[in-house]
Amino acid sequence: MFISGGFNVYPAEIEAMLATHPAIAQAAVIGIADERMGELGKAFIVLRAGAQAPEEAALIAWSRENMANYKVPRAFVILPELPKNAAGKVLKTELR
Repeated sequence: MFISGGFNVYPAEIEAMLATHPAIAQAAVIGIADERMGELGKAFIVLRAGAQAPEEAALIAWSRENMANYKVPRAFVILPELPKNAAGKVLKTELR
C-alpha cells in the first residue's frame, strides 16, 4: 500500500484492473515519490501475445475511465516479463 494525496492506494486493486485491459497480460504497480501527492503509481506491464504496445496517454485515459483518479498510474513501463522469485511472486523491489 502507498498513500497518494491522502488516499490509501492498494496496488493489487490497480493490477487487477489493468489486467482487464485488452493489451495487458500482467501488471505490477509500485508507489514512486512525488513532492505534491506523497506518492504516485507507476505500472510495469507485460503485453499479451500479439498485442500492439499502446501509447502511455491511451493507457492513462483508459485507467481514468476505469478507476478513481488517485489510483491511476502516472507512468507505464512495458517489460518482456516481470521479475519473479522461485514461488512466482513479483519482485517489486527489483522494479524500484
